[in-house]
Amino acid sequence: MSRSGAFCPRCGDEMSAVPDDRPDLPGARRDSERVLCDACYFEAFDLVDAPEEIQVRVCAHCGAVHKGNRWVDVGADDYTDIAVEQVSEALGIHVDAQSVAWQVAPEHLDQNNIRMHAEFSGVVRETPVTEEVAVPVKISRQTCKRCGKIAGGSFASIVQVRADERDPTDEEVERAKTIAEAYVAEREATGDRNAFITEKKEIPEGLNMKISTNQMGHGIAKRITAQLGGSYSDSKRLITEDEDGQPVYRMSYAVRLPRYRQGEVIDPEDGDGPVLVRSVQGNLKGVRLATGDHFEASFEDEDAPDATRLGFREDGQLTTLVAVEDANAVQVLDPETFESVTVPRPDYLDTDADEVPVLKSQAGLHVLPERDADDSERDA
Repeated sequence: MSRSGAFCPRCGDEMSAVPDDRPDLPGARRDSERVLCDACYFEAFDLVDAPEEIQVRVCAHCGAVHKGNRWVDVGADDYTDIAVEQVSEALGIHVDAQSVAWQVAPEHLDQNNIRMHAEFSGVVRETPVTEEVAVPVKISRQTCKRCGKIAGGSFASIVQVRADERDPTDEEVERAKTIAEAYVAEREATGDRNAFITEKKEIPEGLNMKISTNQMGHGIAKRITAQLGGSYSDSKRLITEDEDGQPVYRMSYAVRLPRYRQGEVIDPEDGDGPVLVRSVQGNLKGVRLATGDHFEASFEDEDAPDATRLGFREDGQLTTLVAVEDANAVQVLDPETFESVTVPRPDYLDTDADEVPVLKSQAGLHVLPERDADDSERDA
């Protein structure tokens, strides 16, 4: 065995020559441990530097985990993987170790305590070394900032859902809530922990929702009108000032659903007969029940035209098609009196049909169009 000619400063023994893979260079830092002999070096050597305990902070309400200086949604029911990750980040491996390998085995003590048994191996000074450590991990149940805001009723904007000259239906209220919840879920999926709905309250006039941020309130109001039709307006109220003295406003978004609903039958009283409403997004669009012609009402500021409400498509009844009189008229049985009645013949009527759907109202008896795969009123 070759000798280095150097002596260990701790025990005085002459040391074997050790390959120096880090030669001294001008300005380089010396490692005092490298001048010790192997016996003295390994006497105080620790392959792994492990903490006495690791605490994993978990929100007891939403399950988020605190990492660094923020809460992160992890969507986990079992926090073992989180514990393994945080133990891995907390462990330190000696700088001289090479070819390091390790494995970990979690031991569940109870719901909030896990003991991580980790075994490490490596090569130091051409000598294989191993070490085992056990790190206690405590799951600490807390309340994250987001859940604290929700519990405290924090909100920055209000979305009010109403309807023009009527009350929203139960279906429309549920649709509005579903749209708002879906919008929030999409934002949460991107990691936005400021996205939440503090309160959803149904009232006879419609729906009130308290939303976490002004941007979220605006997005929800915009999406509701995009899917259900109508319009929205906004107003703001000064509530406080931030730490820089800048004004902080609370926004209110007033959603006004259309006066008429998809599937509703109305009479614009323009002399051309009733209209089945097919769309309320943008201009009101529909079909004339007397002719089958397309109907569209252009109006300013999205105010619907005046019309008489006659009923809904779902109020229609099947009745017998008795005869086709000519290009403009057919005979059908009145579903109430069972008398043969002459009614207008719209171009969508199937003259080979035995039965046709009709709606009886104060405007008379009219044939309704058959529903098909492209007919989405009241389902949109």
